[in-house]
Amino acid sequence: MSPNIQWQWIQFDQMTPQQMEAMYCLRQAVFIIEQDCIYPDIDGKDYQAIHLFGWLDEQLVATLRVFESYQEYQSDSGETRASIGRICTHKDFRNNGTGQKSVDKALDFIKRNYNNKPVKIGAQFYLKQFYEKLGFKQVSDIYDEDGIDHIHMLLKN
Repeated sequence: MSPNIQWQWIQFDQMTPQQMEAMYCLRQAVFIIEQDCIYPDIDGKDYQAIHLFGWLDEQLVATLRVFESYQEYQSDSGETRASIGRICTHKDFRNNGTGQKSVDKALDFIKRNYNNKPVKIGAQFYLKQFYEKLGFKQVSDIYDEDGIDHIHMLLKN
């Protein structure tokens, strides 16, 4: 069962220094340290996104970012697509519904605020079934990103 997490949407330029530090610390702990993957997490795109924070007391336990239109994921026909990225859950809060709750909140946000646009993600391949349960379909071959197998997945609402 998911703990009593307090969810907060926030624009990058409205983050306090403490919120920003908590976000980068959690992403670093998961994506760089746990996954032993040296990559540039600070990619110059956070300011374009709205961020979801999941707080338990004063600890950030989940975060992700949502883009209304992510240029790299537009269709060949020019259809704009929203995107969810940097989906991250603290290791002590996995397998209890926290990750799914954060993605559900992002999909609901897109539905309500971005006219239910299709959503494309770059998912780590080992999480394929997790995203399929949420309605995503694999739309690419496996590709290597920073030494980790990834796939593109699409959710058409």
